[in-house]
Amino acid sequence: MTAPISENTMSAATMSMIKSVRDRRSDQNVLALQAHRTPPELRGPTAVRACHAHAMTELNGRPATAAELQALALTNYGHYTAMRVDDGAVRGLTHHLERLVRDCRTVFGVDLDRGMVHGYIAQAIEGRSGSFNVRVTVYDPALEMGHPGDSANPQVLVTTRPTVALPAPPLRAGVAPYTREFPEAKHIGLFGALAHRRSAQLRGFDDVLFCDDAKQLSEGATWNVGFYDGENVIWPDAAVLPGITMTLLQQVHDDTVIRPVTLDEVGTMQAAFATNVTVGVRALAAIETVDFPTEHPIIEVLRDEFAEIPPEPVARTVRS
Repeated sequence: MTAPISENTMSAATMSMIKSVRDRRSDQNVLALQAHRTPPELRGPTAVRACHAHAMTELNGRPATAAELQALALTNYGHYTAMRVDDGAVRGLTHHLERLVRDCRTVFGVDLDRGMVHGYIAQAIEGRSGSFNVRVTVYDPALEMGHPGDSANPQVLVTTRPTVALPAPPLRAGVAPYTREFPEAKHIGLFGALAHRRSAQLRGFDDVLFCDDAKQLSEGATWNVGFYDGENVIWPDAAVLPGITMTLLQQVHDDTVIRPVTLDEVGTMQAAFATNVTVGVRALAAIETVDFPTEHPIIEVLRDEFAEIPPEPVARTVRS
């Protein structure tokens, strides 16, 4: 069990970090952050709820047919990126577009038209305000399971779905030995990750954190993991999907270290957290039997730093 965090138990580095972030924030930023935080009475499991009820599916900018979608179930070969849209803007939009272009070369050996994809995303969110998720999936509806080496003609599927209210409640993670296939690409083959997530939930956890045979930690099923040792934010040096939220935080947080982290080290860490585009920074309440304080100051520091990253407008105007 962990002791309560107070100013007397915080390191000088933590106190300095908190002060620097607070000094940078203007009154306007404070009000904006408060407006997007879930009230205390709504925090907990019920906080993960839909923020936007409308959903849509378009292939190359038009409604997708059932025949075009069935390839995702029958062949399941492709790649994607997912992003949270807040009032027509996305943090890390450039990174998402770069990921799609890069992964298309890896998965299909084809150069994807970045401007075209950007246009499809802009069309999908046109006229919408509020917060919701957009997923861009790149696949070839004509590609057959028996002939994946055929020349590919990848298409662009854009889907929207509700997102979650922030901040998301803390997670308790079980640990499982697993390494994602082709972790350098965000591909659509999620069976292994979801099977381990299911097993962890059947054991009473909320989610799963992966490790290798040497018990070096890597990532969660659909999130990156980070730790705080009292001085530095530590990201595991492992074969992981390079998450965009993780990438952005590594760019803006000064005291950042990337190194191997073993399961045996978990008990020495002051805090742990998960990151992805939907939840931003999410506190970890436990990893297996090791508990963490979910209100550790570093969690708020990272959330504030992430909130200060300017979101990129998807289009010049989004009608409300």
